Amino acid sequence: MAKQPIAVIILNWNGERLLPEFLPSVVANTPADIARVIVADNGSTDNSIEILKRDFPDIEVIQLDKNYGFAGGYNRAIEATRYRYTLLLNSDVETPEGWLEPLYRWALDHPDMGAAMPKIKSYRQRDMFEYAGASGGFLDRNGYPYCRGRVFNNVEYDNGQYNDPAEVFWATGAAMLVDTDAYIAAGGLDEDFFAHMEEIDLCWRLKLAGRHNYVVPQSVVYHLGGASLDASNPRKTYLNFRNNLLMLHKNLPRSVRRGLLFKRRLLDTLAWARFVVQLKWRHAAAIWRAHRDYAFMRNNYDTDPSVNMLTGAPNILINRKP
Repeated sequence: MAKQPIAVIILNWNGERLLPEFLPSVVANTPADIARVIVADNGSTDNSIEILKRDFPDIEVIQLDKNYGFAGGYNRAIEATRYRYTLLLNSDVETPEGWLEPLYRWALDHPDMGAAMPKIKSYRQRDMFEYAGASGGFLDRNGYPYCRGRVFNNVEYDNGQYNDPAEVFWATGAAMLVDTDAYIAAGGLDEDFFAHMEEIDLCWRLKLAGRHNYVVPQSVVYHLGGASLDASNPRKTYLNFRNNLLMLHKNLPRSVRRGLLFKRRLLDTLAWARFVVQLKWRHAAAIWRAHRDYAFMRNNYDTDPSVNMLTGAPNILINRKP
C-alpha cells in the first residue's frame, strides 16, 4: 500500500503535559487517507515516550538521541520520512475537524508552493489571532517580522478580515506545510539557529529559489504558544535578536546588507536601552550577547543573493497600528 502524501510531524521535547491535551485532536481530525501522524521525540528526559507507547500505540514515533532544537529535530525527522509533503506541527496545537484538507488541496493546485500555513488562532482566547503567525507573515524593510493580525505584540481579534488566501513572505513553524523536495533542496531549517525565526529564514530561501509561500485561512488551528520558551525568558530574547541578524546577513545582497545591519544595530540599541530603563537586566544582556555571537557566527555564511526581497516592504515602525 502506497503511503499517504502528507506526514504530519509533531516535534516533541519533554511534552508529557502537552501530549495528552493536544495530540488527541490531531489523531482524531487528521484524515488517514491523506496523512500519517508522526511524533519525533527530541531526546525527551520526561515520560513522553511512555505516554506515547501507553496512550497512543498506533502513532509512529521517531526517537532522536538528544535535543537537536526545532531546526535539527525537524531536519532529521523529515530526512527519515520523505513524504511528498510534510506538515510541521507544534506540540501545543489543537486541530479541529477539517483543518488539513484545505491545505492539501491548495498544495495540489499550486505546484509552485514552497510552504503554506493555516490561520493561527489563540487556544485560550479563540476569537483572537495567535502571536506566532496569525493569518500570514511578512517582513518590513528593516527585517522585522509581522503578520496579518499581529504587529509586534499587538494581536487583533479575528473578525474575518483576513479570510482570503494570500501569498505571504513566511509561514509559521507552528503549523507549516512544506513541499518536502523544495524543503530539502533549500537546505532545510538552519540548525545554527537552534530555535526561533528559522522558519522565516527557510521561507526566505524558498522565495529566493523561486517558490511561493501562502496562507490558506480556510484551514484553522488553535495554538497555545510559549510552550517551549515564553516571552519572559531572556533565552527567547537572545535567540530572536541573534537569529534575526543572521537571517538578514544570509539572505540580503551584500550591496545592501551592511547598511541595513548598521541600522539594525542602532534600533537594537534602543531596545537594549528600553530593557535597561525597565530594569530587565537579563533581557538587556541577552541583546548584547546576541550581537556578540552574531559577529562570530556570520562568518559561517558566504552568500550573496542577487535580489533584495525587502525592497518595497513597509516600515512597521512608522506604519504600525496604534
